[in-house]
Amino acid sequence: MNAETADLLFDVVRRLEKSIVARDCPAIVAVDGARKLVLSDYDYLRDRGTAVAFENRAAARGKEIEAIRWVLAVPQVWFFEPPSTVSVRAVSNHPLREGEQEAITWMSFDREDGVDYGRVAYARHPSGEPVFEEPEIFDVGINPRPEAPGDALLQAFVQDETEPTPGGGGS
Repeated sequence: MNAETADLLFDVVRRLEKSIVARDCPAIVAVDGARKLVLSDYDYLRDRGTAVAFENRAAARGKEIEAIRWVLAVPQVWFFEPPSTVSVRAVSNHPLREGEQEAITWMSFDREDGVDYGRVAYARHPSGEPVFEEPEIFDVGINPRPEAPGDALLQAFVQDETEPTPGGGGS
């Protein structure tokens, strides 16, 4: 991950941490190009259609500003299943179940450096105040499902790069 994308990641994570402390749980995306735009959606985790609609809006705005990188972060509850599967669910006001952990799930994309995935795990004091770890970048092979946060946004950006340019056929 290059320095510009890392800066964008830390900005998005800080924003989401502040929201979580305030007991809000939006998805936040920052797209960076000719200028930087930050968008959020409080209904993102409601269902897949709502998440895809938000990511498509973010992709459209990213195209408007000729974005070269973006970071999407979403608060979720992680559940680790043996041998190496992670399931996630939307955050809620209900107590965590055995084996669950709250985390900010994030995906970044940079036209030159590609895609990175990671999380920011957090726990809560008895008062409910969250304590956040540092952002973690996964450096093992990740195979996210198509419903993973950021997939629709990524597909929109990858599609742009693979579309043939007008008049770009052979001679």
